[in-house]
Amino acid sequence: MDGPDLSDRTVLVTGSAKGVGRALLLATADCGAKTAVHYHTSADAAREVADEATDRGASDAMTVQGDVTDPESVDGVFAAVESELGPVDVLVNNVGDFAPAHWEEIDFATWNRVLETNLNGTALCSKRALPNLRDGDYGRIVNVGYASSEKGLVSPKNFPYFVAKAGVLMFTRMLAADTQEDDLTVNAVSPYVVENSDEFPEELPRDRPASFEDLIQPLYFFLDPESGYISGENVKVDGGWLPETV
Repeated sequence: MDGPDLSDRTVLVTGSAKGVGRALLLATADCGAKTAVHYHTSADAAREVADEATDRGASDAMTVQGDVTDPESVDGVFAAVESELGPVDVLVNNVGDFAPAHWEEIDFATWNRVLETNLNGTALCSKRALPNLRDGDYGRIVNVGYASSEKGLVSPKNFPYFVAKAGVLMFTRMLAADTQEDDLTVNAVSPYVVENSDEFPEELPRDRPASFEDLIQPLYFFLDPESGYISGENVKVDGGWLPETV
């Protein structure tokens, strides 16, 4: 899969030691980016991803630890990346906890963690990235949402996750409007079920979950310099899933 030339760009993907974040970060390494592998507790896995990023063509790679829900920790993450790789040109907000249980059974700490990692983390990292992005001639923020969150999709199971992802999409649209005078775009990629998901429904669109490659396609599109007028958009990667009951 051919992507845009990112050889002079610094890319930070939150939660990129594993799963979707890992796949998205390595996709930018394939394009020659300077890559920052962010992790919270998975130090060994992050180091392995950084090594693989270098093997796959990243012009430089590092690991960086931090809690995206803590403003001081977020500042430390960006300070470390800026010191080693330079100002962040591409931010992918991927971190987001999941709580697949009935809402009454979710303890308050988990409830807050889901909201904070998905929504607050996205806002805090974007806010910290903005000054350099506004000053540059190319900037990209890509948020990871959830398919059909913009329709107010809810369920008693995993409720705080649905609320948080709806907020992520609202934040995406707001930030796109707030940065329309700058040379940066803010968009979202929203999968339904991905190949590494913890749970799979009995029926899936096209008889399979989304692959990592399915998510990389819209990421590459948003990162392309020729996509500079496209902002505030959300690409659902769901195979045509229609959650409404008719």
